[in-house]
Amino acid sequence: MTSDFAEMTLSDYLEQGGRLTSPANVPPRYRAELLKLMATFVDSNLAGAAGFADAINLAPGIKARGAAARIVAEKLDNADRVLTLMGEFGADTDRYVRQHPWDTRLDRNADIGATRIEQDMRLAVFNYPFTGWADSVVMNLLMGNAVCVQLEELKDVSYQPLSEAFRDILATERHHAQLAEEGVAVLADEGADLQASVDYWMPRVAVSFGIGDAGRLEQLKSMGLRRTDNAALKAEWEARVAPILKNFGLKPA
Repeated sequence: MTSDFAEMTLSDYLEQGGRLTSPANVPPRYRAELLKLMATFVDSNLAGAAGFADAINLAPGIKARGAAARIVAEKLDNADRVLTLMGEFGADTDRYVRQHPWDTRLDRNADIGATRIEQDMRLAVFNYPFTGWADSVVMNLLMGNAVCVQLEELKDVSYQPLSEAFRDILATERHHAQLAEEGVAVLADEGADLQASVDYWMPRVAVSFGIGDAGRLEQLKSMGLRRTDNAALKAEWEARVAPILKNFGLKPA
């Protein structure tokens, strides 16, 4: 803390935009919420990269395969950057590399809502499989835009090292969303039937914004870890993807 905040409580400091810079000055409750936030991001990226890696060879050409491979590599880099921060808090980072099957998926017809599976903290949407290349591109278009909305919310979190990481990662994720949009454009021009994939993935991506819990939101706001409620973030995502889908003759689910 700076001298300007020397007489403030930590809660007051954070509520007024203060930043924490190292594990040494992070209190237990804040640490728990911060690690949960980071674990969700890391696990979702590892699971997302593993799932999309399986789709690379389904891509219809070298350019598309190269773009998919780049997305996978950059998602792994993003996960590694945040995982390194978790390691500074004493998290066992080795288990992420060796001990978990990130490519595991549920049955396509499963419906787990926002439930997390026991083994990891991935968002529920990353438990579902793709049916093919077009399906994977549609999912990445929808989820890519959702990730951008979520990172725009989280890039100003009160833990400075994570805030800096999320700001850099946001630029990468914006590019991923753009690549997915370009991929959908190619598929639409080829006459691919994409509406079924939109209908399948849109409600599952929507669940990634969570459910409303005003009490929990206020707690996270007081720690400087959130600013906007889930419903508003979901509405922003819906407003963002609706014109993109319309441009390709598709309807939001």
